[in-house]
Amino acid sequence: MTDETRIDELVAGLRQGPLEVRRRATAELGASGEAAVRPLIAAMLDSDNDVRWYAARALVQIGEPAVGPLLEAMRDEEDRDFRRYATAALTGIGDAAVEPLVGVIERADPTLQPFAAMALTRIGKPAVEPLLRLMKSPDPRTQERAGLLLWKMGETGATPLTEALVAGSRSANNK
Repeated sequence: MTDETRIDELVAGLRQGPLEVRRRATAELGASGEAAVRPLIAAMLDSDNDVRWYAARALVQIGEPAVGPLLEAMRDEEDRDFRRYATAALTGIGDAAVEPLVGVIERADPTLQPFAAMALTRIGKPAVEPLLRLMKSPDPRTQERAGLLLWKMGETGATPLTEALVAGSRSANNK
């Protein structure tokens, strides 16, 4: 675990250090765990996309503890570049981000839905089962959103979607 002063120094290195300093700071921040999440998100609010990229990479290394705070910051912050980099971080986090992202789709959160959709389609296979689960929702709009996301995944999602639809059709015909 890295102390707060060291985290501040490392974030400053992300902002103004030469390439090698930025790389080392990214690695150390990523290894710092949850204590570095909020400072890294604050760094992503910087207008410099290089800083956002390094901060996003560190958040990917931190993993699951970054998911909730990233989604919260995406709700609060309207800057599209920030949201793009946060989406990239969520995509890189992968499996641990799937359920929270599926929750965004299920709630049809207008602020985050396009970004959650992008992340889920890029995460791919780990998102298939949770999206198939949404296909069973009593809300037809939720079913439609889930089906469209599965379709957008290409073969990874379209094949299970087609199988689920065929199985559902057979089930309905047998009643």
